[in-house]
Amino acid sequence: MTTGETLRVLRTECPIPSRLSPYADDVQEWLLGLLPDLDLALDDAAVHRLARGRFARYAGRLYPDATEADLQVLTALFTWFFLVDDACDGSGRLTSEQIRALRDDTLMLLREGPRLRPAGLTGPLRSLLVLAWEEPRRRMPARWRSRFTDAVGRHLDGTWQEAVNKEAGHRPGVDEYVELRRATSAAEVSYALVEFAGGRPLPDPVHQHPLLRQIAQVGNDLLSWYNDLASLERDRATAGGHNLVLAIEAELAVPSAHAVTLAVERWRESMRRFVALRSAVPSFGPTVDRAVTDHLDVIAYAVRGTIDWTLESARYPTGDDEPVVTRSGS
Repeated sequence: MTTGETLRVLRTECPIPSRLSPYADDVQEWLLGLLPDLDLALDDAAVHRLARGRFARYAGRLYPDATEADLQVLTALFTWFFLVDDACDGSGRLTSEQIRALRDDTLMLLREGPRLRPAGLTGPLRSLLVLAWEEPRRRMPARWRSRFTDAVGRHLDGTWQEAVNKEAGHRPGVDEYVELRRATSAAEVSYALVEFAGGRPLPDPVHQHPLLRQIAQVGNDLLSWYNDLASLERDRATAGGHNLVLAIEAELAVPSAHAVTLAVERWRESMRRFVALRSAVPSFGPTVDRAVTDHLDVIAYAVRGTIDWTLESARYPTGDDEPVVTRSGS
């Protein structure tokens, strides 16, 4: 079974319904019109790739009920994270020292605003983040801004650690990789943004409830491992072992096809666990339950949205030329 076929099979098995904002395509056009003002210095081919990445449709799948104006903000933030990912993981990627400086200066901007101009976050990346952060910073309470900033910090810490591993030639084992992947995925950042989109911040004690934390973690694994399957061939050449399939393959000394099978079965087991955990969530009271529902929905939409967007975006090739094994027993 090819990569594309395997990814489509898992899409049919996903019990989470697919949703998409009615503003997604209009916001994608807005994003492309914004690029010249940011001076990203992109050639026509790069602009074409960015257009085919369809980041607005990704944001629109996670926040289908956001207003058009808010979806513009969310899409700008998503685009910033993807551009950072490219800068940290591309062929001319930043060094771990440069990523650490980017991390420190990004957190400074999120905490202090755009008055300071540190050296680690400059140029188009700074311009785009200043633009995208303006409305959440104005509208959201301090405790939410702190939680969001902490999530960004954890993500960039994970990105830095992956760079350190690559520079040292360290290939993580499965458990180490799974833990690191929970940071590099930026899922926690996307979860926090539903409170901006929905206008219902989640109280900190509820946000830290053990069951909600478990659901968030399992949802993170599901979207991360699906992405690992989609990017396997690229990661084999560039990721230094930072991919679930590659970690399984190396740790268990099994052929690639069998490692894919094991990764797919791990995904299926986690999906079963996700459904069971979500069905066990109690009521937190009428004043909080709506915010809890928003939080649980974005975790679910992040899983399903990643699946749907992966198959419609040009960012991850899912053609039929990459061999992937079928499920166990079939």
